[in-house]
Amino acid sequence: MYRIVCFAMALTIFAAGTAQASPLTLRDCLTRAAAANTVLKVASHDEKIAAENIAIAESGYLPRVDFQAGYVAQQEPQSVKIGPTAIPTQERNFGFANLAIYETLYDFGRTASRREQAFLAREAILHGYRGQEQDVFLQVVQAYYGILEGEKLLFTAEEEVKQTTDHQRVAQTLYEQGVVTRNDLLQAQVKLANSKQRRLAAANNLENGWLYLNFLSGQPAGYRGELQEPAAREEAAELDMMMEIALRKRPEIAAVKKSIQVDEAAVKESKSNYYPELFAKLALDYTQNDKVEEQTIMSATIGFKINLFDGLATTSRQRQALKVKSREEERLRSLTANIRLELQTALNDLKVAGERIALTEKAIQQSEENLRMNNDRYLEKVGTATEVIDAQTLLTQTRTEYFSAVFDYQVAAARVKRSIGEL
Repeated sequence: MYRIVCFAMALTIFAAGTAQASPLTLRDCLTRAAAANTVLKVASHDEKIAAENIAIAESGYLPRVDFQAGYVAQQEPQSVKIGPTAIPTQERNFGFANLAIYETLYDFGRTASRREQAFLAREAILHGYRGQEQDVFLQVVQAYYGILEGEKLLFTAEEEVKQTTDHQRVAQTLYEQGVVTRNDLLQAQVKLANSKQRRLAAANNLENGWLYLNFLSGQPAGYRGELQEPAAREEAAELDMMMEIALRKRPEIAAVKKSIQVDEAAVKESKSNYYPELFAKLALDYTQNDKVEEQTIMSATIGFKINLFDGLATTSRQRQALKVKSREEERLRSLTANIRLELQTALNDLKVAGERIALTEKAIQQSEENLRMNNDRYLEKVGTATEVIDAQTLLTQTRTEYFSAVFDYQVAAARVKRSIGEL
């Protein structure tokens, strides 16, 4: 039984490890982030709130029904004087009730403007949400390729540890044979300690990268997967052509344009406050009073109402709406300029990263050959320990620069896509 339990536990651990090492593509991470990212979950409520504003605005087309009731206690009832005699016309204490149905017949577009504002504001929020989603996607891309880079840097650090361990072994042997001085052995030992520290730092950065990616994609902190290497590099289009795409597809551009339309509707609403409102009212009033024949009275009213003076509040609201519209128009121009800068910067970084890859690919081969030659020279006692250590450091640096260039290229490509709203 003990063996069976141990075997079952081993299978469970193996299955868990296999599940954690399952393939994980960048598209998988983006899909998970779209569904589970906490920032996007919070932002999704804005659209629901805006939808309720539409219902509030549309309520202006429906009748308003009010009901009130109460009980009045008076010191003395109201009376009418006929000669020297005062005759009460109401009871001293009485109850009352009122039911009124109020319908706006025409308000010169005020309700229509409010409804239009609510619809456009909701659309602006939807575009803004997609903009936030693109920002989160870019963070996911950076985290994803950061992990891939971290794995390569950890591999590089481990290779350096192996190299410095071998060099320390060689230095120890030569020192024991009396061929080299203790200084060579100390150099090798210090170099090995430094290499191990870099390996620890690389492992820690990789672990933190996984924590960040899992946070962005809504996964448990301990989740791990087998990330795919980036695809082949693609050539980017011309700046002007991509800028045209950005102006069509960037959700932030669409959101600001919708905001401008909201402001235009607000200007129309502010102007409608100068005009009257036509209304109809149906009322049912009851007043407890045994002094009169009719205690319940039904009435119907058609009329209009207009504000004659409100302390210039209407004028101020109109000026305010115009200034808000001007601000959003300026914001659109600023956003367009920022997007062009963002796109141009990303294209420049993409180009430079591609050139760095081409340079460092060849430099790695040269650094590996340089290390081999210096190791051989040291074994043949014609080279120095410093030359070997310098060659090891150079190889590590070259590999680091190569992996950095590879993943900088992928991130820059993602930034280009983000700039044109296609990430």
